[in-house]
Amino acid sequence: MSTITTQDGTEIFFKDWGPKDAQPIMFHHGWPLSSDDWDAQMLFFLAQGFRVVAHDRRGHGRSAQVDHGHDMDHYAADAAAVAAHLDLRNAVHIGHSTGGGEVARYVAQHGIPQGRVAKAVLVAAVPPIMLKTDRYPNGLPLEVFDGFRTGVATDRAQFFRDVAAGPFYGFNRDGAEVKQGVIDNWWRQGMMGSALAHYEGIKAFSETDQTEDLKAISVPTLVMQGDDDQVVPYKNAVVLQAELLPNATSKIYPGFSHGMLTVNADVLNADLLAFIRG
Repeated sequence: MSTITTQDGTEIFFKDWGPKDAQPIMFHHGWPLSSDDWDAQMLFFLAQGFRVVAHDRRGHGRSAQVDHGHDMDHYAADAAAVAAHLDLRNAVHIGHSTGGGEVARYVAQHGIPQGRVAKAVLVAAVPPIMLKTDRYPNGLPLEVFDGFRTGVATDRAQFFRDVAAGPFYGFNRDGAEVKQGVIDNWWRQGMMGSALAHYEGIKAFSETDQTEDLKAISVPTLVMQGDDDQVVPYKNAVVLQAELLPNATSKIYPGFSHGMLTVNADVLNADLLAFIRG
């Protein structure tokens, strides 16, 4: 397996496919998944001639199940370590959900200062913050995320099954085409990771205020969001991201779920390609 070891001794797994002199696209996965969640995008963009890179966040997938660093700062630093190790330049960074938060912090605090980033994409992403606060009163109450913590701590396997079979892909909607393989693959990815990383990661994706990260992202940024997202409140996220990002384009997909990158990959891949080449 391809791995690097970060400054704090954490082993991070990554994939690096395609011509090393091609423009790189680096993908950042959501909670509690792994780089495997990007299969449909990595194969598509590889066929288009790009270099495609994805890593497993610490505690997730095939990366080390360490007992520390499950926060947005370490997530971004780990991504920066992979990008530096591979010397990725003129790169496009695409993040889904929690991975969108990772992209925002990486691009703002590492990628732009190091001159490595050309564009960014936030897909159903968590910034600026998911939690309801005085600054962002339209966020979700803390009880929602406490429910996530209870699910992980008491019966993670069943909780992950319920999330994948229900709100994540919109399979709980009347008339939805339920894909058992997609549910099983989500569950497989989740159960590969560490319960501790998943538990502590809930605070990272829900309570991290990334207002200043968004303001600092000067490169062209595409915001993609489904309007039937049952995980990230789409109106709050899209409006705030568009307001805070200096160079943003927003695209809302009617009826698409939080997991649209998988179940609507054909539509999103075409739009991602147009943005990257535009």
